[in-house]
Amino acid sequence: MFIDAPTDNLTLADPWERLAPELLDRFAKAPAANIGDVFDRLLVMDGGIRPFTGNTRLVGTALPILTRAGDNLAIHRALDDARPGDVLVINGQGDLSRALLGDLIGEIMVSKGVVGAVIDGAVRDAETLAAQGLVVFARAATPAGPFKNGPGVIGSPVAVGGVVVSPGDLIVTDPDGVVVVPHHRADWAADQVDRVIQKEEALRRRILAARGRA
Repeated sequence: MFIDAPTDNLTLADPWERLAPELLDRFAKAPAANIGDVFDRLLVMDGGIRPFTGNTRLVGTALPILTRAGDNLAIHRALDDARPGDVLVINGQGDLSRALLGDLIGEIMVSKGVVGAVIDGAVRDAETLAAQGLVVFARAATPAGPFKNGPGVIGSPVAVGGVVVSPGDLIVTDPDGVVVVPHHRADWAADQVDRVIQKEEALRRRILAARGRA
């Protein structure tokens, strides 16, 4: 870690497999809405989780973190083991009084290849995070910084925005919001979302053709 703080009250899960880059690529252009449709809209985070950077498009693998409200020690420790393509998915207890992530953590994320974060809590330094090329969704922004005392849990399932996210799950974001694809269903979902998109495009062509005849 780049901070000097004891971590004995943090719990770390065993390492897990990340999704293959080739599989992530299959979702590169899929709208979050269509992916949500594949799962009957059940794995879409609530609309309170919204973008705070101009960049909104993200496809990556979940690194889940549970932390006490207003405390980001677990986030610092999680970044030690983060891998390129990871997305920090943080249950911050929905607390809006203190930001859990700012531009200095953003610099660490960039160095580790972490592509973004989804936070059930608050963020700060949004403009700088955007300039760093990161995609960050959260519930609020506040200038108030966090404590660094713990406790926290890294790499175990967390609930964020009304959806349970497990380590290695696929996270897709765009201007509409955040959708989760369970890692063990990612291959199946890739096939299904292609079919959903093709079906919608066929319907769109029919609508446009009818408009031309009107």
